[in-house]
Amino acid sequence: MRARIPHRWQRTALAGLLGAGLAFAGLATAAPAAEPDTGAHAPATAAQLPGPLYVDPDSQVRRWTAANPGDWRQPVIADRIASQPQARWLSQYNPGTVQQEVAGYMSAAGDALPVLSVYGIPNRDCGGASSGGAPDLPSYQNWIRLIADGLGGHPVVIILETDALALEDCLDQAGRDARHAALREAVTTLKSAGPETHVYLDGGHSAWHSPADQAARLSASGVAEADGVFTNVSNFRTTAEEIAYGKQILAAVGDPDLNLVVDTSRNGNGSNGEWCDPSGRALGADPTLATGDDAVDALLWVKPPGEADGCAAGAGQFVPDLAYALATN
Repeated sequence: MRARIPHRWQRTALAGLLGAGLAFAGLATAAPAAEPDTGAHAPATAAQLPGPLYVDPDSQVRRWTAANPGDWRQPVIADRIASQPQARWLSQYNPGTVQQEVAGYMSAAGDALPVLSVYGIPNRDCGGASSGGAPDLPSYQNWIRLIADGLGGHPVVIILETDALALEDCLDQAGRDARHAALREAVTTLKSAGPETHVYLDGGHSAWHSPADQAARLSASGVAEADGVFTNVSNFRTTAEEIAYGKQILAAVGDPDLNLVVDTSRNGNGSNGEWCDPSGRALGADPTLATGDDAVDALLWVKPPGEADGCAAGAGQFVPDLAYALATN
């Protein structure tokens, strides 16, 4: 059974107000059989990421479609959402089991490329609805080491600590400095798992901090040792907005070796300014490594479509009506 934590991501609107959110998936304790995605994913234009992307057969949406073959929404959800590769979230502080769980997931992926969203830094979500994670920074670093040991050198994309930088304003300066140091160490530890470990750090999204501000946070957090920056996890900003914003961040960082990852899971109709299960949203571009842009390593579905933000249902709970609406809007 998956462990779930209700949560809310704070965001700023264009006028500077906070407000947008996401829910995430927990890590299953049993490793499923390997199953690559059925789409053809050519290598990205500039990235070193090896495809195809991995489709987790034990995701919530896959389990729902398997259990509800007669539901009138099932064919659309199965075709448009369950067939697509999505991130698996490591959201529980579970040092006793996380290494085995990660190793099992890497083994299940076989020759495909899994995406892990690592989410366990102390004072996560600034103590809000998504509070949790490791109890302190030494415990966090131990948890990260166990994850790295579980990777076993398998190719993997790691989305490291969504909102850890964009939402750090709740911390005092000493807290920010400690978080930056923790992320630097986490990047180094994860990258030590092997050359095919691709780590991306938090870039927020295009309606939050300025590119220069976000770049300063990233530079202080070891982005130079990572592979790049992710944005829009899991907001609704358009892909064009996020690519333009991400390129501005990269220009401000000034490292030509870094690239972008954009979450396109729910941005097909852009944002209406709401963050919690807003109506009228749509699936964005399918996950792909063939982005056609030298600066963009991948378009990924980091936030699993159909999993609630906390308004339509408990945060992280799969809601068929949400999934069907995203697939048909």
